[in-house]
Amino acid sequence: MRSEIHPNYKKVTVQCACGETFVTGTTKDVDVIKVDICSKCHPFFTGKQKLVDTGGRVDKFKKRYSL
Repeated sequence: MRSEIHPNYKKVTVQCACGETFVTGTTKDVDVIKVDICSKCHPFFTGKQKLVDTGGRVDKFKKRYSL
């Protein structure tokens, strides 16, 4: 590998709006990365995900394919 062409890789702390923090690696020149949502508060991972049925599309699909 050629030297001096790759960015520096360092560890940073990621802070979520919910208060969760974890450490990851990055090439950005920052010490803390702030995010709005993480795996602790995302609806998909917490089991609070809702299926939004606009115009009865889910019912149409189930009716069409007999599910």
